[in-house]
Amino acid sequence: MMSSKVDPQFRDIRVDSDDLEAARSWMSGICGPHRLVSATPERIRFHHNANMFKSMATTLGTIEYGTDVTIDIEDAEHFSSYSLSLPLSGEQELSKAGSVVRSDRDQGVIISPNEHQLLTISGDCRKVQVVITRVAMSEALEGMLQRPLDVPLRFEPMMDAIDGASASWWRMARYFIDELERSSELFEQVAFTRDIESSLIKGLILAQPNNYSQELRDALGVKLPHYLVRARQYIHDNAREALHLEDIEAAAGVSRFKLFDAFRKYFALSPMAYLKKYRLNAVRQEILEHGSARNISGIAMGWGFMHLGRFSSEYRKLFDETPSMTLQRKEARRLHGL
Repeated sequence: MMSSKVDPQFRDIRVDSDDLEAARSWMSGICGPHRLVSATPERIRFHHNANMFKSMATTLGTIEYGTDVTIDIEDAEHFSSYSLSLPLSGEQELSKAGSVVRSDRDQGVIISPNEHQLLTISGDCRKVQVVITRVAMSEALEGMLQRPLDVPLRFEPMMDAIDGASASWWRMARYFIDELERSSELFEQVAFTRDIESSLIKGLILAQPNNYSQELRDALGVKLPHYLVRARQYIHDNAREALHLEDIEAAAGVSRFKLFDAFRKYFALSPMAYLKKYRLNAVRQEILEHGSARNISGIAMGWGFMHLGRFSSEYRKLFDETPSMTLQRKEARRLHGL
């Protein structure tokens, strides 16, 4: 049996279940496909209290299963999120690549996509959980690096909750969870919560050692040339308009050669390719925030995509799903509690 209470805007989540498969199905909708096994499935008392921001990028809350369970990430390629958890009571163990990481109230763990992992959770474990989609994490990292990723982002699995930058991140996450529990109207404002999500995602990337940490330290010490900042801001401010390369050149105030050279050096894209990627990201964000009320074609055309077949192809190439799949995933979560 499963009961759920989900806010119409899918902000407030309260899910209870005494069925192992229902719990697995629910969390697969949140994190991505996985197996959930238990030697005592009849004892499961699953509770998930959380909030999901309207952008659909980040879920914050608490979770418990009520009996010993093991989560098996066997289809790692399709696991669609980074799942971070920190026990408030009890403990858990993460096994991957022949190593085991123990997790209790002093030390959290991160399950990353693209890696086969086993997470064993004790029956008395109640934990904080933050789930960030792979797409949102990649977009944030690309923005910080100012170039596309060449390999997936992978974190060190152990995340200290006592000392250092990672402990600061856990305190920040718990603060937002506490505030969201109070159901403040402020957190219903996308203009506000989008910045919170950005802070959580960028803070995690900076706080927790990962395979891009060294490059980030190097990249963040470099400032963009002033003319490139002007060109980028011009693109952002006018992305809905029919922009031409000459317009971006004029805004930058430099030669075409110098403009192309800077875009390729800092963004690994030409100016017009940067514009297209910015528009595609904007369309996706709008589908996630308003897609149930608006037509996908209308959203795409509003961002300058007049050839809808080409738009759909380019969208899929960037996000590994069609626009309608993005909308269906959002609607499935909103309507079902998945």
